[in-house]
Formats: sequence, C-alpha cells, structure tokens
Amino acid sequence: MECPNCHQNASHVIDSRPSGENRAIRRRRECENCGFRFTTFERIETAPLLVIKNDGTREPFNRKKILHGVMAAGQKRAISSDQFEQLVDHVENKVRKQGISEISSKKIGQYVMDELADLDDVAYIRFASIYREFKDMSSFMKTMEDMMAKKGKGN
Repeated sequence: MECPNCHQNASHVIDSRPSGENRAIRRRRECENCGFRFTTFERIETAPLLVIKNDGTREPFNRKKILHGVMAAGQKRAISSDQFEQLVDHVENKVRKQGISEISSKKIGQYVMDELADLDDVAYIRFASIYREFKDMSSFMKTMEDMMAKKGKGN
C-alpha cells in the first residue's frame, strides 16, 4: 500500500481489528521506507445503493457525505471520530439491511437524526436545523421542545 507521507509502495501491517460492526477491518500500517504510521480500512463490497434526492434525481450512496454532515453538526462537541464513524456505520447498516436498491435522502436523514438524538443534543439540533429546513422560529422551537420531552428534560 502506498505511504501517504513518502509515496513508496512498501508498508506492513502492525495491527488489525474489526470495525464498523464487524463489516470492516481497520489496519494500522507502517511504511518500511520512512516509518510513517497510517490507518487503512478494508470493507465488504456491497451492491450499489442509490439515494433519491428531494428534486427526484438519484446519486450513489456516499457514507463520506453523511460523515461530513454529522461532523459539521458535532463540531466543537465532545464527540470522538470513532463515535462519528459508528453513527455512520449504524445508519448504513439500517439502510443496507432493508435489502433495497434505492432510498430517499429524507429517510437517511431521519436515520441520522435518530442516531444523533442518542449521541448529542446540540449536534442533533444543529443537524435538524439544516435537515428540516425550518421556515420560522416556532417550528425550530417545536423540534427543541419535542427533543426535550423525549429526553425527559422538559417542563
């Protein structure tokens, strides 16, 4: 595997462990040329899954897009990169276990919201503010009140 530091093709595996609910292998590698250590992931190749966007167009499922969105929502929060990866793994597994070839972006967004609600309240609200496209303050407040009630923090 090519070293991201010196671009030589000689590296060896130092450590391997299961990742992503045993659907991937995380490998820690070391370059034999410069000694730089880096991480790679080996995943099961799955059937293509298309996401139906709001405008009706379709695009391939992209876990990196979900990861980027949740990381933006969880910015400056006490959420580790492993927790973000686990969240995306859970969402992808929910989608793939349905055995379908197409899914709406709204459904994926709802899965993300469900996972974020359990992980971090602030990240949930940040994600919801984009995902739900609030039209006014009252709809935003309603979402916050619903979350507080669900968590037992309300009135």
